[in-house]
Amino acid sequence: MFIQSRWRKILIWGMAITAVLVGYIGFIFLTTELPEPDEMGGFNIAESTKLYDREGKVMFYEIYKEEKRTLIPAEDIPNVVREATISIEDSSFYYHGAFDVRGIVRALFTNMITGRVSQGGSTITQQLARNIFLSPEKTITRKLREIILATKLENSFSKDAILDMYLNQVPYGPNIYGVESASQAYFGKSTKELSINEAATLAALPQAPSYYSPWGSHRDGLKDRKNSVLKKMYELGYLDSQEYDQVDKGLPEIMPRSNTGIQAPHFAMIVQEYLEEKYGEEALRTGGLKITTTLNWEMQNVAETAVEEGVRRNKELYAGYNGALLALDPKTGQILAMVGSRDYFAESEPEGCEEGVSCAFEGNFNVTTQALRQPGSALKPFAYLTAFQSGLTPDTVVWDVPTEFSTVCPPNCYNPKNFDLIFRGPVTLKQGLSQSINVPSVKTLYLAGLSNTIKTAESFGITTLNDPERLGLSLVLGGGEVRMIELLTAYATLANDGVKNKPVSILKIEDARGKVLEEYKESGERVVDPQYPRIINQILSDVGLRSGLFTASLPLTQVPGYQVALKTGTTNDYVDAWSIGYTPNLVAGVWAGNNNRSALGARGSSLLAAIPMWHSFMSKAQPLLPAESFPAPEPILSDNPIFSGQLIKDEFHSILYYLGRAEDPQYQNWEAGIRTWLSVNGESAIRIPFVSKDPSGDDGPVSSDKLKINFISPQNGDEVDAEFLLIADIFSPEKLKRVKVYLNGVLAVSKSGDLDESLRLEENIQIEGSSLQNKLAIEAVDDEGNSEKEEIIIYR
Repeated sequence: MFIQSRWRKILIWGMAITAVLVGYIGFIFLTTELPEPDEMGGFNIAESTKLYDREGKVMFYEIYKEEKRTLIPAEDIPNVVREATISIEDSSFYYHGAFDVRGIVRALFTNMITGRVSQGGSTITQQLARNIFLSPEKTITRKLREIILATKLENSFSKDAILDMYLNQVPYGPNIYGVESASQAYFGKSTKELSINEAATLAALPQAPSYYSPWGSHRDGLKDRKNSVLKKMYELGYLDSQEYDQVDKGLPEIMPRSNTGIQAPHFAMIVQEYLEEKYGEEALRTGGLKITTTLNWEMQNVAETAVEEGVRRNKELYAGYNGALLALDPKTGQILAMVGSRDYFAESEPEGCEEGVSCAFEGNFNVTTQALRQPGSALKPFAYLTAFQSGLTPDTVVWDVPTEFSTVCPPNCYNPKNFDLIFRGPVTLKQGLSQSINVPSVKTLYLAGLSNTIKTAESFGITTLNDPERLGLSLVLGGGEVRMIELLTAYATLANDGVKNKPVSILKIEDARGKVLEEYKESGERVVDPQYPRIINQILSDVGLRSGLFTASLPLTQVPGYQVALKTGTTNDYVDAWSIGYTPNLVAGVWAGNNNRSALGARGSSLLAAIPMWHSFMSKAQPLLPAESFPAPEPILSDNPIFSGQLIKDEFHSILYYLGRAEDPQYQNWEAGIRTWLSVNGESAIRIPFVSKDPSGDDGPVSSDKLKINFISPQNGDEVDAEFLLIADIFSPEKLKRVKVYLNGVLAVSKSGDLDESLRLEENIQIEGSSLQNKLAIEAVDDEGNSEKEEIIIYR
């Protein structure tokens, strides 16, 4: 009795649930109206997606703002267009009803196997119903309406009519609807004039029109999908073997994109691609999304002007057709400005070139994110940082002399030259980095270790240096390839005291109702002890140190009132020119060159081709932000003269000798280079102070031939408190007579009388007033009347 009652309850509940479901489906069916055929063209009411700057004030791109749609009659749609579309979208179109059960099962099975949604089960009829009548929301109700509408379409129209409606309605790209609009936009011809290759290209687009856009950055993906269309057409019998073999497997010629109101186009495209990948084409087209991006609109305008004017100059002087600029906030990784080429909408140059092969300029190719280019010396800071981690100091002395780095020469030799073909003899590591001297930099890389340096670069965000054996010691001279956005991320990590932030382009995404779908959150990662980026920042921001490299162009490396660190890079044969400069709150990088890797003429180095462009941007963009100073590193003191910027008299050896590495494979070559240089130039050419060993074994300072002042702490560009401790070493060939310290031109300390040949100056200095930038100077005079003066800039 109990069992019968239980089954009766189950039966009653089952009937009730079935009744509700039937009633629900019936309600949906009755309330889902199918318009008349002549109403099909205007039924898709879409609310466009809008992109705003970081302030939410400037709308610089409205995706799907103006739908370009040209309806054409069935007789103007050639069979090759129909066949190409059916082959890739719904090969059983003529053999199933409104929906394809086998197709749905096959798609579910494939997606389960791959672990991702790689196939869809919607028929052409379902896609037509969805594109014309429904919103992009993914709900059971919408899916039921889609199936019901598809069924009504199948009952009301022939298969041919449905296919033609689909071809007149389906999106082929942002704002491009219908096959005729697509044919005109991409090929400059009507649909009935399309070739097999062109028809297959169009058929490849509807699955993801933004991603596969012929004007976008996934042209290789479009080519692969287009060839998949051709293969399916052959397998289904739409093409015979001769036709299939004769069709060009490359992309057909694409018309240049016209400027349709989009601003900051390279940046807009990377945002759009992200949105399409995460939210889908339908959401972009009809969801009314509001995107607040990271773009600083004022900086973007400055960047575009700087690149346009800079490339115009480079084109005339150095045959440089292209340039790119990227600016980041190092504290957040947010992209503030992006210019991926001289002009996104301009036609490729020279006329008749093959894109991706022979074009010196391609407008819609985004150099900042897509290109793999050699960075030249721009990788040097990461080798030096790795060397400092190993225990070397900025004042460590290495010899800039002709050096053979190969231990199997001949036949395999490697003896790099400096950019000016001059060898300077002994220099400090900080001179080697700030003046971008090649031989000391290669030695620094060797001392730091190639694999260690690559690990450092990877931890800072550079992912493309994955072939150490090919790169070798040429890494610091530009032997590898990098993406600009990753290189800028690495420099942003230096600027941010060793904390890395991934590049970000979006601050907030809201739907049409104002609901926040996504919002920026801080996610910085410390990748190195702050002492080491602080050393690099101190060196690269020292105007006095880099003056030996820039000379006449030195003013272009500075922004008055701001502490700016700077590094340049020029590759072999002047193919790539770089300039990357930064402050604690802004990192900006410039690339100048040609897409086809043809060389810049007339020795178009970074100093000539990139620095002016960088300065044009930085001098206007940096004043939009508050002035900040880099934190100073802890002072590094050493009892070993070689690590303190000094040489030992009559004991000239390479750094390997003082590191106890006399058995190192490089030892003999490095020593030979020193002997050769000294035999030609002599000791008089040395510009490093000497120390000598007295009989007691203690080192005592002697001068090579001049008075020398060495700031220990603070150093140029350091930030200090209102009261700080000044530490400096002064060396002289004679006894010192007088030493004075000036702060902003006012005497702060004075010492005179019977002073020794060397003096360690340690004095407390007080900054009066509220000046941010202050000039600290030391003046020394010896008994023979020789004088020397050194100045640095410090920030409070």
